Amino acid sequence: MTRVPDAAPPGAGPPADALMHDAPAAGGRPGDGQPAADESLVRAAAELAAGVRGPAADWDRTGGLPGSVREDMAAAGLLGADLPRRYGGAGLGPAALGEVAAHLGGVCSALRGLLTVQGMVAAALARWGTREQRAHWLPRLASGELTAGFAATEQAAGSALGAVETHIEDSGEGVDIKVSGRKKWITFGEVADVFLVLGKSRGKPATVLVEADRTGVSREPVTGQLGMRAARIAHVTFDAVRVPRSHLVAPPGLGLSHVAATALDHGRFTVAWGCVGMAEACVADAATHAATRSQGGVPLADHQLVRSLLARCAVETAGARELARRAAEFRAPGAGRGVTETIVAKYAAAAAAASVSRDTVQILGSAGCEPDSRPGRHFRDAKVMEIIEGAQHVSELHIADRLLRQFGAPPASATRLPGEPV
Repeated sequence: MTRVPDAAPPGAGPPADALMHDAPAAGGRPGDGQPAADESLVRAAAELAAGVRGPAADWDRTGGLPGSVREDMAAAGLLGADLPRRYGGAGLGPAALGEVAAHLGGVCSALRGLLTVQGMVAAALARWGTREQRAHWLPRLASGELTAGFAATEQAAGSALGAVETHIEDSGEGVDIKVSGRKKWITFGEVADVFLVLGKSRGKPATVLVEADRTGVSREPVTGQLGMRAARIAHVTFDAVRVPRSHLVAPPGLGLSHVAATALDHGRFTVAWGCVGMAEACVADAATHAATRSQGGVPLADHQLVRSLLARCAVETAGARELARRAAEFRAPGAGRGVTETIVAKYAAAAAAASVSRDTVQILGSAGCEPDSRPGRHFRDAKVMEIIEGAQHVSELHIADRLLRQFGAPPASATRLPGEPV
């Protein structure tokens, strides 16, 4: 779980196309020429999701995605699937990656969360890591040998990650650096093998890889939170943890605007599609209940208010899917593209997941409040989706600023999400 800062965008990579354009940028996507491989992985995600629909409620209740499920994800080739083949990925294109996230998100946000956090760290390393870092870490992330955590959020640095206080001490002498700080709300932080840590080195934003088994790393599991209860969330403390200088990812100064920005952009995209899956699952549950339930001999579906709720849910969900699909098209040419479209998609999809899950619980009534209720679980998780990877109100400011920059002079107070084009 990562809240998104107000920070300058990366200075590298081509800018995304204007917000109001109705066609994607030209160019082929990384997955071109392998539709069969893409379809195979989407099918694998659908089959895995179908097989865990029942157990997902137990994971939420007990507060933990089992390690065996992480192994199943890896065996299916779903971890780091969009990485190039030379690093153990499948070169999955954005559209197929989105469908994978939708299938997983439709049954369990924690399952989608594993796809997201693994992909966030892998994407950051793939774009900004050294040749040696890519060769060492990416195959291990893609194979599931390592579970990754993205350690960015702090007590006083949620939406404003530029305020992080974690200290990355680099004296310039010797081969080691020291990492000190406390990170909060780290998805899969309880079981992660390696963390991509955002901090400051000599006052500049920096990122560093820290293995969880190093002396000075301690974890505090989080339980009973509103949503994402199976995502093994933890607060993690780094107490003067020594790591090799070679674990620094990109030079200091680029840690937030480049490395973290790439991770967060990837996260927004998969969260958006996961929310589409949540909303679609809720529509299916609501329609099924309305079509089969009777009250006093009158079918629930005969009530006009129920039909109105179903119609609104269906339209909101369809709109979210189209915006997510549009973001995938704009991202297809490669890294750094479609950032604004992804922000819009995540904003709309999170809103749809929240409202559709709420209305589905209303239609189901007491059944929606049962401990094993999928819509009830999605209702709680959807509120979290409206906060992580860019809170709704912050995203509104960025979307409005983008429009103002497109149609006139930028406002003096313009703010941008990491990765958003100038």
